[in-house]
Amino acid sequence: MNSKRLMIGAAFAAAVAISLTACSGGSSTPASTAETSAKTATSAADLGGLDALVSAANAEGQLNVITLPPSWANYGAIIDGFEKKYPSIKINSANPDGSSADEVSAAKAQKGQSTAPDVFDIGTAVLQQNLDLVAPYKVANWGDLPADYKDASGKWYYDYTGLMSIGYDSKVITTPPTSMADLLGSSYNGKVAIKGDPTQANEAASAVYLAALQSGGRADNIQPGIDFFHSLKQAGNFLAVTPTQATVASGETPVVIQWSYNNLAWGAAGGTSGNPDYKTVVLPGTALGSYYNQAINVDAPHPAAARLWEEYIYSPEVQNLYLASGAYPATLAAMQSAGTVDKTVLATVGEPPASFVQLTADQATAAAALLKSGWATAIG
Repeated sequence: MNSKRLMIGAAFAAAVAISLTACSGGSSTPASTAETSAKTATSAADLGGLDALVSAANAEGQLNVITLPPSWANYGAIIDGFEKKYPSIKINSANPDGSSADEVSAAKAQKGQSTAPDVFDIGTAVLQQNLDLVAPYKVANWGDLPADYKDASGKWYYDYTGLMSIGYDSKVITTPPTSMADLLGSSYNGKVAIKGDPTQANEAASAVYLAALQSGGRADNIQPGIDFFHSLKQAGNFLAVTPTQATVASGETPVVIQWSYNNLAWGAAGGTSGNPDYKTVVLPGTALGSYYNQAINVDAPHPAAARLWEEYIYSPEVQNLYLASGAYPATLAAMQSAGTVDKTVLATVGEPPASFVQLTADQATAAAALLKSGWATAIG
C-alpha cells in the first residue's frame, strides 16, 4: 500500500464542500527517417534535442489521443494548448468517454494503422497487464518525477491524481452523505452511479476500492467493496447508467462516485454545461487516490508527435493545467521547490490531503482479478 504523506489546505476544503467538496480521424505518413529514429528514441536527446523532436513531429503532422474527455483533468484546455503551441500538428481525439480497457483494445485492433492511438492515459491495473504495448521514453525533466512515480526504464510515468469522491445533486439529496453506508438508505433509491464497468475502467474500479476501504477492507482485500455494491444493488440504489456531465446536468444520475476533479468539473465549475446544485464530498476516514499513467504506444503511427506530447504533458505549463482542474500533478513537489507552480491556483485548490491510500501495481492486479471473478455475480 502506498501512503502519500502530504498536507491538506483550508482553501481546498472550501472548494469542495464538506471535507473536500478529464480519459477520452485523419492520418498522415511520417517521413521514414524521422519515423525510424523516433520509434527507437528513449529521450529527445536521442533525436538531437527538443528542436529536432519538434521538427520530426511537425513532419508527421498528427497525433492520436484516446479516452480524453474535455472536462477530465482539464484535457480540453490541454489539447487546445498543444495545437496552439504546435500548429502544424493536428490532434485526433478518439472515444473520449472510453475506458482504460478501450485504449488497449484500440491499440491491438488498429495496430499498423494510421488511426491507432499514439499515447495512453491509462489506469495502473490495465497498464500492468499490457506492458508489451508501451515504449520506453524519458522526458527532459525526468528527475522531477519521484522514483516511485515512474518505471525505471521509462515505460510509464504518473501524470495526475485526484481523490475518490461522491458527487450529489443537492436539490435531490438534501443531506450530504458522510459515509458509504449512507448510500444504502432509501433516499438514494435508483440514484447511485459509477463510471462504467469496474472490470474495464479504472475510475469505476476505484469506486469499489473506496467502498472496500470504507467497509473494513484493505488495499490488498477489496472483497468488502464488491459486497457493498451487491448490497447497493439489492437495495435498489445502484443505477446502471454510465454518468456523464450531461446526465448530471439533466438529473438522470443524481449521485456519482468518481474522482474529485471530475465531480468538481460537473458542478458549478462546469459553467453552462455544469449543474450549479451539484456538490462534491470526500468522505471522512481513509481517502483513496490513484495516479493515472502516461505511456507511448510501441506501435505509435506518429512516434515523434507521441514523444513531443509527453514532453508537453510534463512541462510546468500543463502540470499547472492539471492542478487548475483539482487534479494533483505528478511533478507538484518539484514545481513547488522550483517556484514554477501557479501559486494562485494552488491556493484556490488547496494542498493535497495529509495522506491517502493508493493501490500498488500488485494490489491493483489482484483487485482486478477479484473483480473479474466476482463483479457480475455481485450486481447480477
